[in-house]
Amino acid sequence: MAAALAALGRAAGLAAGPGRLLRACGATCAAEGGLSRRLSSAERPKRPLTAYFRFVGERQGLLRRQHPELSNTELVKKLAGDWRELPASQKQVYEEARKADWRIYEEKLAAYKAQLTPAQAAALKEERRKRLAKRRSFRKKRELTVLGKPKRPRSGFNIFVSENFQKSVGVSPVAKLKKLFETWQNLPSSEKQPYLQLAEDDKVRYENEMKSWEAKMAELGRQDLIRSKEQQPKKKAAETVQEADRAKAPLRGKKATLKLKKSEE
Repeated sequence: MAAALAALGRAAGLAAGPGRLLRACGATCAAEGGLSRRLSSAERPKRPLTAYFRFVGERQGLLRRQHPELSNTELVKKLAGDWRELPASQKQVYEEARKADWRIYEEKLAAYKAQLTPAQAAALKEERRKRLAKRRSFRKKRELTVLGKPKRPRSGFNIFVSENFQKSVGVSPVAKLKKLFETWQNLPSSEKQPYLQLAEDDKVRYENEMKSWEAKMAELGRQDLIRSKEQQPKKKAAETVQEADRAKAPLRGKKATLKLKKSEE
């Protein structure tokens, strides 16, 4: 349930606050769905396979029949090894096939683009931009997961949802979230406070873990993953005053020592 809830939370914008829930489940999704139905890049000619993937497509079935005991990962490694050991003359056969298909692809692509109106071309360009951005975002998240980046702190509403999702009434997950959102909005401050306190505790946990993680990233030379000063949380006024007092304490001690020496002289 936790994974599904996290996905629903991201889709509904819960990390940025409960106020985005209705917008995420409302007109925006409907509008994007309508655009996909009216116009899609599905008719765009497909790019030809590379020489390597032609080789894989040709050999995969045969290799699977010869070695049924191999897992998918082992099969891929075996195919990659076979490709590396393939003589250049045999690789060239696959490369020539790719070049021939590429010429046909360019002709089909030109004809496809010629029939598009300026509005359709712009819409397809935007669709491609979003698709590539989504792919880059997925790769980035996967890399951060591998590197062990701490999970972001949950809001009070996130914690409330995770505790009450299963028993919430609704015919669908979105309906349950909507009902929980309404319940949260009407919840008295005294009943919200425990969840808000847990959220504050989670912020402390996150900041402590992030400091340790960013220190490790600095050692690995991954300064690109370290937050800038603007991204780091601002310290509370009381904490700032305490730090300033601690910094000034040695100076006050030195001044007192100097005054004492002068008086003795």
